[in-house]
Amino acid sequence: MTLQQLKYVVTVAETGTITEAANRLYISQPSLTNAIRELEKEMKITIFLRTNKGIILSKEGEDFLGYARQVLEQAAILEDKYKGTSGGKKKFCVSTQHYSFAVNAFVDLIKTYGQDEYDFSLRETQTYEIIEDVAKMRSEIGILFLNNFNETVLEKILKSNGLIFHQLFVAKPHVFISRRHPLADHKIITNEELDDYPYLSFEQGEHNSFYFSEEIFSVSERKKNIRVRDRATLFNLLIGLNGYTVCSGVIDKKLNGKDIIAVPLADESDMRIGYITHKKRMLSRLGTTYLDALKKYLQ
Repeated sequence: MTLQQLKYVVTVAETGTITEAANRLYISQPSLTNAIRELEKEMKITIFLRTNKGIILSKEGEDFLGYARQVLEQAAILEDKYKGTSGGKKKFCVSTQHYSFAVNAFVDLIKTYGQDEYDFSLRETQTYEIIEDVAKMRSEIGILFLNNFNETVLEKILKSNGLIFHQLFVAKPHVFISRRHPLADHKIITNEELDDYPYLSFEQGEHNSFYFSEEIFSVSERKKNIRVRDRATLFNLLIGLNGYTVCSGVIDKKLNGKDIIAVPLADESDMRIGYITHKKRMLSRLGTTYLDALKKYLQ
C-alpha cells in the first residue's frame, strides 16, 4: 500500500467516476483502475462496487476511505514539518449544529492556517449527518449538545459508531426572540408565555426525531411549528412573525443580527454542548487550533 494509492482512492470517491478522477490525477484510466484493484487485493477488501451506473463505495470502502484520509492528512503534516514544504493544500472539515461560536472559531482557523492554498469545510447540518460525518471521518470534529432527554439515545449511537463526546460547557436554555417581541422585556420566559407564538426549529430530514432536534424538547405541546433549513431563514421568520427558538444563549450580533436577543427559559434541563471525535482518529494540528479558538468564544 502506498500514499499514491490512497490518493487515488480518495480522488475516485470525491469525483464518483474513474474518468474524472484519472483526468484530475493526470494518469490513464487503465492505470488508475489497476492501482485500485491491486490495493483491494492487498487489503483483501472491496473498496468500490462496479455497477451499470458507475462505481460506488462499499460499506467497508467507506470505512477504509476514512482511514485513508487520515493517513494522507498526517503525511501532509510530516512533509510540512520536516521537508519545509506546505505539504499540499491544508484540508479540514467540521460538522456542526447551528452555533455562531462554531462559525467564529472557523474564521479564526482560516486566518491562522489559510496560507496560499487550503480546502476547508464548515457543514452546518442535521444532527444525524454530524454523527455520520465524524463516524465516516469526513469531518474531524462534530459539534452538538446532549441533555437529560436525548443523551441516552445519542450516547448509544455515538458508542456504536466509535465516537466520543467531549463536553465544552453547560448552557442554561434561552429563547431567541426579536428585540421588538412582546416578551422582550421579560427577565425570564416560561413555555406557557410562549404558547401563542410560532416556534421555529431546524428540520432534521428523515431523522426528524425529537432526539435529534437542535432545540430542547419540551413536554409542553407547541401549537404553531415552523421548520427551516438555514440560520438566515430562521432569523428572518423569527423577526417577521414574532416567533422564537430555543438555544444555548450564546449570541453573536455580527452573525445573528442586532435585532435578536436571548432571554432565559424557565423549567428546562441544561444543555451540555460539546464536540465529538472518532476514537481511532488522532486530533490534527488544525483540529487542535480550531478547538482552541472555539473555547475562546465560550469563556
